[in-house]
Amino acid sequence: MTRPPGSSDADRLGPGDLMEMAADVGPVPLNVGALLLLDAEADRAAALAELVAERAERVPRLSQRLVTPSAPWQRPWWQHLPYLDLRSRVEVRAATAPGDRETLLADATRLLVQPLPRTAPLWRATVLTGLHDGRCALVLVLHHVLADGLGGLAVLGTLADDVPSPRSGQADAGTAPRSASVPHGSVVAPAGRWGTVRRGLRELGGGRPRSAAATSLNRPTGAHRALVTAGTDLAAVRTAARVAGATVNDALLVAATGAAAQLLAARGESPPDLVVSVPVSARAGASAHELGNQVGVMPVRVPLAGERTQRLRAVAAATAAQRASGGGRGASAALVGPAFRVLAASGLLRRFVDHQRLVNLFLTNLRGPAERLSVGGAAVTEVVPLTSTQGNVALAFAALSYAGRLGVTAVLDPDVVTERDLLGRALQAELDALSAAPRRRAARDVT
Repeated sequence: MTRPPGSSDADRLGPGDLMEMAADVGPVPLNVGALLLLDAEADRAAALAELVAERAERVPRLSQRLVTPSAPWQRPWWQHLPYLDLRSRVEVRAATAPGDRETLLADATRLLVQPLPRTAPLWRATVLTGLHDGRCALVLVLHHVLADGLGGLAVLGTLADDVPSPRSGQADAGTAPRSASVPHGSVVAPAGRWGTVRRGLRELGGGRPRSAAATSLNRPTGAHRALVTAGTDLAAVRTAARVAGATVNDALLVAATGAAAQLLAARGESPPDLVVSVPVSARAGASAHELGNQVGVMPVRVPLAGERTQRLRAVAAATAAQRASGGGRGASAALVGPAFRVLAASGLLRRFVDHQRLVNLFLTNLRGPAERLSVGGAAVTEVVPLTSTQGNVALAFAALSYAGRLGVTAVLDPDVVTERDLLGRALQAELDALSAAPRRRAARDVT
């Protein structure tokens, strides 16, 4: 095979990246990102934009564009743009009046769903001014082919000021800001083809796939998106999960499906369970020099009947069994990726994702920095994760822990999920109930 000029094997897209390219068939681009609220006055916006552009040069992928070859047997590759001024990828823009949280989230959503031109690096950053408190915000958007969640955190860490590395042994501290990691779990080990297939099938639940419940949330999505946010104390949720023999991710599955169940109940629907697709990283960490995608998926069937603690224990048992039988985190990528690429090549992927019956919701969860970051000396007071939802999954959740706080973003198609206020209240109520459980238990112990 003839190598493209200036390319190397390291510059070519990997299997996970090819899957993300294939999956980008929806009416909105497959972008991800983050909204950072900054403790900085509006007159510092230009300087902050300049600093972001300067620090972006530390991430090689942010100075490259994606080249798609004409020959079908060649993989796309990343081409370095040596004379590119990255200041062209960062802009300062006034937020929509009145600059409150609702309009800020709407601005972030518009930036998230705006296509990124293939002639330039697949990212952009926007400093928003005119917030109601006189402060600034930074919206960072990446195409998913550029980085998965771990890679996105690594990019965020590179843009931030230096902070001390966390102390060894700290339970959920994450890593130094120049890299990102996931808690526990092994990287997929090399093995024979059939061993890989067996591990991938086990992570996908094994056996013949069962259809998810039919709900009104599963309709082909359109060209609009909206965001709803909620948050709670991370330590309280971790404690509640540990008491039930669960993880924070298990607790988030219960909270997300509980909020969706309240929304469905208002529509007169009461499915027995919901199936949530959870991405599973096949690597222990990522750095600014190691982005890309190495992610499998694990579908989790979450029961909706019973008391919240019972549901949490049931989810914990189910996810533990799937992890134990999987033989390596992210093993399913070896199966899902080729299947998506075949469907894309045949022109059937859009039809499949618009009419699939295997998944009701998406949920991604990342452990972010335990200590507060800053950019140019301006404290990052909050990080709101931004994610995508595709096909007939009109509601997805993204969770990120940051500086002791667990934030959850629901991204939705407002034409399918019209009850945005109800969803926001339900999601916050579910998180509050989880975080209040340890306090109720302590009060009972005292009395």
